Amino acid sequence: MSSAATSSLLSANVSFLSDLLSTSSAALLALSAFILYLCATLVYNLHFSPLAAIPGPWYAAVSDLWLTSHVARLQQCQTVQALFERYGPVVRVGPNKVLFCDLTTARSVYCINKFDKSPFYKALLTNDNDHAMTSLGNAEHSARRKAYAPHYNLPHLTQFQPEVNDSVVKVVQILENNKGQKSVDTLDLFRHLMVDIISVSVFGSRPGALDNWAIGIQDPLSQAVYDFPTRGIVRSAIPTWAWSLVSRIPNETWRRICNSDKTMAEFVRGRLDDSRAKMNAAPVIGEKEVKTPLIQRMIQHRVSGTPDDTLVQNIVSECMGHLVAGCDTSSTTLSYLFWELSRRNDIMRKLQAELDEYMPDRKAVPDFATLCKLPYLNAFVKEGLRIYGSAPSVLERVVPSTSSVVDDSFDMMGYALPAGTVVGTQAWSMHRDTEVFPSPETFLPERWLSAEGVSGEEERLARMSQYLMPFGIGTRVCGGQNLAHIVLRVAIASMAVNFDITANLTETNEQSMEIKDAFVLHPITKECKLVFTPRTY
Repeated sequence: MSSAATSSLLSANVSFLSDLLSTSSAALLALSAFILYLCATLVYNLHFSPLAAIPGPWYAAVSDLWLTSHVARLQQCQTVQALFERYGPVVRVGPNKVLFCDLTTARSVYCINKFDKSPFYKALLTNDNDHAMTSLGNAEHSARRKAYAPHYNLPHLTQFQPEVNDSVVKVVQILENNKGQKSVDTLDLFRHLMVDIISVSVFGSRPGALDNWAIGIQDPLSQAVYDFPTRGIVRSAIPTWAWSLVSRIPNETWRRICNSDKTMAEFVRGRLDDSRAKMNAAPVIGEKEVKTPLIQRMIQHRVSGTPDDTLVQNIVSECMGHLVAGCDTSSTTLSYLFWELSRRNDIMRKLQAELDEYMPDRKAVPDFATLCKLPYLNAFVKEGLRIYGSAPSVLERVVPSTSSVVDDSFDMMGYALPAGTVVGTQAWSMHRDTEVFPSPETFLPERWLSAEGVSGEEERLARMSQYLMPFGIGTRVCGGQNLAHIVLRVAIASMAVNFDITANLTETNEQSMEIKDAFVLHPITKECKLVFTPRTY
């Protein structure tokens, strides 16, 4: 090799090594800068953040990852409760998140100042569009609520009780035909019940979910309602770009879960087209005074200037939101309540004795006003909502940049929280305040009954009612709570008066019914198998 070639080769190698060293140095510099940034962020969050003085575990103050890991394991409520028990009624659970367990603060955040929701709720979008639950600002929520609020007024809803009764009677007939010969998964059965009931209220007709369940056919709408919360959990835990990839995983079950939103949207669009056709054929006058399905009311509540495609999108999304919000929640609470009856024979006998008095004809359900006068039934429902209210998780809100606060900070029990801080409380903890509810984990309907001749009973009952928030609190309280109260009482009265409820402990027990929470709660096995044996007259 000539000296010129050798010199050229050496120069090339030196140049390559120089470039490699330069690249390595740049990568090392970038890595060092990243580590320095992480260390600086850690130090800031722990010692210099405006939230640094708030009690809580140091690892929660450093990163949201710790709390997110408990959300992913479906144990957020109990984890937060453990923090309150250790640190007190105010606790920091993230770099920018503070939770509280205090009635006065709850009223300030949700009722007086009416803080906007946090972006967490966007995971619950339906039809890729907002509805009342996912609208973060109060002004937008108020505008959406005007379209459906009259529908859920109690005088209007009670007009639907005959249809509620019919659906519940159908469940009674299904259970009677079974004759107590085998257990029934109440979570699945009651979900189908709620799909039929909510569909009557929202769309004016039943989709036949219970009929499909009775003959063993998988009901596509009920399945979509069941799958949607899983879809929402995944969407809330990962970025949007990651969801676009994850939702394409070619697994049959996973594809069904991802398509649950689409399945419900197609069903609602079909009901929307049907309702429009009926309304065009026979226009309704005075819809506010007569029994009117929600979808019809929303069609009539057209905001001036709203394009038709936007109107359709909003109606479909809102109706889907009501389906999702009402079905699994009520079916879960009902299942836990009947599970309590299966293991508490003393409670079941007290409830049945009261129902026998008011329901001599066990197939004839009293009207809602009469059911509300039954002391033990109402105490049983309240205690069920306290322990097994199906939405016990944190209701996140954001401290605004301007509010009735000083220097753009919110005084939370002595701590100044800057604008942008995520705050909230959870019904799980409010319902387990030992000063308000002694022995909070004990299912005790009697705590809601007034003891005659005991001083301070009115104050005690009033205070418990103030802490009871199974449907939320403030202006964003669940719009469908009146319907839930009707269904709970009708279903419990009809089934408890007609059946003795038991459980095969190899199927349903403390372990299988362990509560897991993913904004809404459910048993760890996602089943609640109970035996309904017809009572003898």
